[in-house]
Formats: sequence, C-alpha cells, structure tokens
Amino acid sequence: MILGPYTMGPVIDIPQIRALAEFGIVFLLFTIGLNFSLPQIHALRHQVLGLGTGQVLFTTAIVGLVAWWAGLTPMAAFVVGAVFAQSSTTIIGKQLAEQGEENSRHGKLGLAMSVFQDVTAVPFVVVIPVLGMAVGAELVLGALGWALAKALLAFALVFFVGRWLLRPIFHFIAERRSAEIFTLTVLLIALLAAWTTNSLGLSLAFGAFLAGMVIGETEFRHQVESTVRPFRDVLLGLFFIGIGMLLDPASLPRIWHWAILGAVVLLTSKALLVSFMVRKVGTDPLTAWRTGLLLSVGGEFGFALLAIALSANVIDTLLGQIALTSVLFSMIAGPFIIRHNHAIASLLVRDLSRSSNSPMSPTLELGIITQLEDHVIIFGYGRIGQSVAHLLDEESIPYIALDLDPARVRQAHAAGELVYYGDATDRNVLDLLGLDRARLVIISHDDVAASLKALEYIRRARPELPVMVRTRDESRVSELQKAGATEVVPETLEAGLMIASQSLLLLDVPPSQVMRRIQEQRSGKYRLIREFFRGDTLTETASYSSEEHVHSIEIPPNCKSIGRQLGEVNPGGITFITIVRHGDRLVMPSSETSIAANDILVMHGSPDELQRAERIILYS
Repeated sequence: MILGPYTMGPVIDIPQIRALAEFGIVFLLFTIGLNFSLPQIHALRHQVLGLGTGQVLFTTAIVGLVAWWAGLTPMAAFVVGAVFAQSSTTIIGKQLAEQGEENSRHGKLGLAMSVFQDVTAVPFVVVIPVLGMAVGAELVLGALGWALAKALLAFALVFFVGRWLLRPIFHFIAERRSAEIFTLTVLLIALLAAWTTNSLGLSLAFGAFLAGMVIGETEFRHQVESTVRPFRDVLLGLFFIGIGMLLDPASLPRIWHWAILGAVVLLTSKALLVSFMVRKVGTDPLTAWRTGLLLSVGGEFGFALLAIALSANVIDTLLGQIALTSVLFSMIAGPFIIRHNHAIASLLVRDLSRSSNSPMSPTLELGIITQLEDHVIIFGYGRIGQSVAHLLDEESIPYIALDLDPARVRQAHAAGELVYYGDATDRNVLDLLGLDRARLVIISHDDVAASLKALEYIRRARPELPVMVRTRDESRVSELQKAGATEVVPETLEAGLMIASQSLLLLDVPPSQVMRRIQEQRSGKYRLIREFFRGDTLTETASYSSEEHVHSIEIPPNCKSIGRQLGEVNPGGITFITIVRHGDRLVMPSSETSIAANDILVMHGSPDELQRAERIILYS
C-alpha cells in the first residue's frame, strides 16, 4: 500500500511489479503440480471430483448468479464467483496446527478440500484471460472452446514430451553433482513449459502446473521442490506486494459497505454449501458445520485470479477494489472463525443429541447407562478405542464408548456393543455417561483440542478420576498433563520404541540390554510405565526386587533343554509370554511348544520363580 500509487510516499511502476509477480504465480502452480501428479489425482479422484471440485464449482455458480442478478456482467460475475470460491490453505493449516486440530476429522477434511481447490482452480487460470479477449456470447463460447483445444494441446506437449525427456535429463544432471546446474535446469524446465502455454495464448502458470505434474511422478520431486522454493517465496512476496499496491484506501469510504456485504456473502455461502455437501456424504452435523466454517475464509489464490482478471480487463477497477477488500476482510475474520469453530458449530447444530436422534445414529439410552457402575468411558471408537474395548470385554469390565462417525456407531451398536453417537466435549453428554460413577476415562482419539476441553470439565466434576489420553507424538504431552491427564501415551514414540527393540534384537544385541534400553527411555517419559517396571532391571547380574516382573533368557546351541516342551521346564508360577525364534515372535505359546536352539524365552513371574526356571532350563 505504501509503495502503491494511492498513498503518499514512493511509487513503484505497477506494470514492472506485475511482470515479476506473475512469475510468483508461475512457481506457485509449479509446486502445486509437483504435489499433485496424475497418479495421485487419480487415487484421490473421488474427493477431487466430489467434495473438492463440487465446492469450487457450486460456489462459483451460486455466487456468480447472485452477482449477475445484482447487475454485473456475466463475465465479471463469473470472476467474482471464482475468486470467492477459493479458501486459504495457509490460514487454515496454521490455525488448526496452533489449536491442535490438524488431525481431527474436520481438520483433515477441511485441509484436503482446501488443497484440492488449488488444483481445481487451474482451469480458471486458463479461462479468465480468454474472457477479456472476446465480446458477446458466441465469441466467448468460441474463444473458450479454442482455449480448451489449445489447453489439451499444451497438456499433450508438456505431458508426453516431458515424460519422455525429463527423467533422463534429471538423471544426467544429477550425475554431474552440481547444485547450480540442477537449479538452472529446474528453472529452465518451469519457464520453458510456461513459455509453451503462453505461446499458445494461454497463461504462463498453466504450463508451469503441467510441468510440475510431470516432474511429480519422478524420484526428483522433493529435490526439485526444495530447489524452486526460494524463487517461489521471493516472487510470491512480490506478488503480494503487487496486490497491496492495488488496494486504494481512499476508495474505502465509498465501497466499505459493499466490501462488508461481499465478505458476508463469501463467508456465509461457502459455510452453508460446504456443510451441506459434507453432511450429504454421511458426516455428522457438527463435523459438517466445523468443516464449512474452516473453508469459509477467502484465499490467496483468489487474489491471484483477481490479478489475472484485472490485467485482462475482465473486471473494472472499482469492482476489483470491492472484491479485493471483501476477500481481505474475510481473511481477517478467518482466524477468529477457525479458532471458535466448535462453539459456532455447536450453536448452529443446537441440540446435538436431538439432531442425531435417528436409527442411523444410536444415541444415549438412559435406561442402560443408569445401570453402569465402576465402568470405563472411552472417547473415540476407532482402531485404538475398539482394541481397548475388546480387552475390557474379555476381562468383563463394563464400558461405554462415544464416537462422531455415524456409520461406525451404527455398525458397532448393531453388534451389541455399548457405543453411542455423541460429542465428548459436550458437558451434557458427559453427564449422561455416568461420569460420577465411572472408574476410568480413556480418550483414544487424536483431537488434542477436544481432549483438552473434555479434560477441563472432567477435572472440575471428578478431580480424582484417572484419565488416560492418547496423542500422536510427545509435543503435546506436557500440555495434556497440565490439563489433568493422569497418563499420556504418544503413539508415535511407542511405535518407535517397538521398532527399535525388534531392530536391536535382529542386530544380535542381548535381549536383557535391549529391554534395559527401552525401560530407560520409557521411564524418562511415562510414570505409569516406570511404576509397572519398577525394580525390573533385567541384567544377568541384577539383584531382583520382590515384585513380579519380566525376564528373558537365550537358549545356547548346547543347552540340554532343546527339544523339551515348555510345560516340562516350568517350575510353576511362571508364564511364558513370548518366544523369539529367528527374529519372529510367538506370543503366548502353549505348554506343548518345544524349545529350539537360539530361542529367546520371555517369562513373567516372581524373582525366585524366574531364577528357579532359569536354572532348570539352562543347567538341568
């Protein structure tokens, strides 16, 4: 704004900035193409052609019709609809990550749809410049048809020629081991593809996108993306400088009411449309509204389409100012809407239990819940929640589970399991679960924000109630513990420990040393595991405590117990947990299982029983 012609201060020639800024869009489309090769788009075709593409097309059509009805020309109305259809992947992704909702259902769905918008917006890059070259419906249709034919020709040239040439070229360049030559080659290919489509009367960005798609199928994709990122970031910075130079603060007194109206139309239309579409594919109302609120914010790509339309004279300067300010207002409001998406969606859904009261989504039955005593409450009935529930069922421990996936709830409920549809962050739902009589709460989903909200209410209602929380990694462990979680289990860390232990065993590290290493790692992170293994220092020279623990021994090739059954060498009171044989683990072997050379026997029992079993197996 400071460098633009509408404010006091130095003025930079806008055409020069536009010329450089256009290459920011070129490299932006190039990197988008790198991440969406044809095989990836084909694998995600249902989402791309369904929710992602549908949202862009329907928003463009609906907003465009409203703008046309309001008096705009058909071409200008189409541009406004296309600009309003875009959402900000940057704002959505950053805000969700800050709130810990990036792995939630609405977070994943919203991010996926916003990324797909970038792909489905590519045709607008082809169409909008054409609209400025033709006047009249027949000429516009003819120009669009001719543009489509040239786009197909460009696709054939870049795609097929690129497939034939690019992989050998990059192999040849990589063998030179010169970072400078590799960088120059990437720039040459991106700009050459852009020049090809520009020579055909299409946009520079379209060719770059096609080149990115072709390179995205090669093994050089990640290095190419890393190489081009600095150029993309600098040129995109110039692009946004150019957008700021287009904004005329002096026009705000004349257009502010139209800009606010445009922002309201943008936010409302996209929220309603996305919520309706997501609801129609079987998602629960709360998640549908939360997804709609995420995608309601305007996007950076809308600025790009607006800049293309202004340079092609498809819309006039005043309408450009209104559209630009409308998108800007929506992006200012976006973080606040995303931060409070749950509260807003809850108000829109109103009575959650009433809205989901149908045969498709079983709701809480008070008659059954009042009979529960000393039960376990499970929030989230995915793979982990179901695994926990099945083990509880084996031990005859009563439980009740909640989930927001109607299809999953319906199937589990039909199978006779106490699984119901409900939001674990709703205080009324928590009260209905018999929280005052529960013995344990397990939060098995990976929505950290929802976990924190549930913990806040649980700690106020039952400060002494144990709560175990699952999280994806250790980055949020301290935050969850401060919120009141008794134990926090980061699944990625646990998976890493399991992989590491098996790797060490296959590398012939003594089992006792492997278990000691794993114990040390766990004891530094989790109090629950440290107490479980307390006193269990599994070394050959260790002095055992009086508690039961796990111990393992390796069967040497000359051991007298080779060929004997486990039942013959069990002095009583010992449980053989696992046999590790040639790197394979046989869990809970039967007493008839024979011992083989180099087996690793993992046993559980008291120290005296373990010592007696070891003497029998190794020396008698």
